[in-house]
Amino acid sequence: MLPTPSTSHVSFDNVYEPAEDSFLLLDTLSSPAETAFLHSRFHPPEPPSPLVLEVGTGSGVVLAFVAANASTIFGRSDVVALGTDINGFACRASTTTLQTAVTDPGTSKPGHFLDVVNADLASPIRSGSVDVLIFNPPYVPTPDLPDLVAHENYNTLSPGAKSTSFEQDSHLLALSYAGGADGMEITNKLLAQLPDILHPERGVAFILLCAQNKPNEVKEHIMSWGKSWAVETVGSSGKKAGWEKLQILRIWRIGP
Repeated sequence: MLPTPSTSHVSFDNVYEPAEDSFLLLDTLSSPAETAFLHSRFHPPEPPSPLVLEVGTGSGVVLAFVAANASTIFGRSDVVALGTDINGFACRASTTTLQTAVTDPGTSKPGHFLDVVNADLASPIRSGSVDVLIFNPPYVPTPDLPDLVAHENYNTLSPGAKSTSFEQDSHLLALSYAGGADGMEITNKLLAQLPDILHPERGVAFILLCAQNKPNEVKEHIMSWGKSWAVETVGSSGKKAGWEKLQILRIWRIGP
């Protein structure tokens, strides 16, 4: 059992707290089947170093887990970890989580932490640069998405304020769970970016979905991208009314 990074420093008033979905990602990424897949894809450790991007880092627990256990998960310790989050408080929290995890004296051959960038999805990422993408999206179906018009005001402490307001915290937390129609509006935006940002030969993505996101339809959509793409369910939680509550899809390139 690989250790879970500490998030004791994180204020969960405005940053998503690790929950069942987070731990499903940890279990899946460290499972024998997925470590074997990633070893085969990235071992032996030839250059360039694999770039792992987590979109929406939240507390940073998932990316920190991957970075701290890079040699186990990938079979190499030169992995570079990069994150993005639209929530500036989450960026600062996850930066501390990553820095603490990769410098822990008890950690054996961790990867390298690059940065957590305050950005919307993968907007600042260079084309074809991401080897492994991880995304635990806002997947809860909601009537609307959070209004981003005032996001700049919510994304930092107000001048003279010592703490965030209830309204501010509510907005920031909504960014982590509110997925709009079928809970898929944000995920669909990220899926549209995948063919461009993933490495053209070894790119792979792990994306979490819930039953209301209609995972089978998502799979069909990905297969419509062409014969150079594959998709498979590689992790799941318990069932409710016969449906898997949470699933993790592995989406990967199998050819140019």
